[in-house]
Amino acid sequence: MADIFDVVADPTRRDILGILLAKHNTRSDAAGEISVSEIVAELGLSQPTVSKHLKVLREASLVSVREEGQHRYYHLDHAPLEAIEDWLIPFLSVDFDAVVREGDYADAGLKDEQRAFATAIGKAFADTSVKVSAVVKDVAPKKWRRYE
Repeated sequence: MADIFDVVADPTRRDILGILLAKHNTRSDAAGEISVSEIVAELGLSQPTVSKHLKVLREASLVSVREEGQHRYYHLDHAPLEAIEDWLIPFLSVDFDAVVREGDYADAGLKDEQRAFATAIGKAFADTSVKVSAVVKDVAPKKWRRYE
């Protein structure tokens, strides 16, 4: 099985997870399921491409499938996302603005452009971690989340 970070690193798989999350949140049906053809229509990709990505997500236990004749219906499984949340928690508790105010960058001898680059990377990482945490929070029932 692939590492969970490798699985979610692919933008198409993240798009599929986003579609499944939206379906899960609307719960227009009891299981929050969506057919492969609906995913294909939303993404505008070929069915074989979507199926390939769904297989990777299934092998990582991020999605489950229900077969009905020749049709496949997928729904999101949130439990594997805990590994990402557990990894992100320590980073979310760091006050990057305080580090800048205290002059740690200056003490490290960074030039202005290096400081700006480090700040941009830090902000991009923080934005991504907030988005991942929001997905985990929206999907995970309270009993799965240990840090609340």
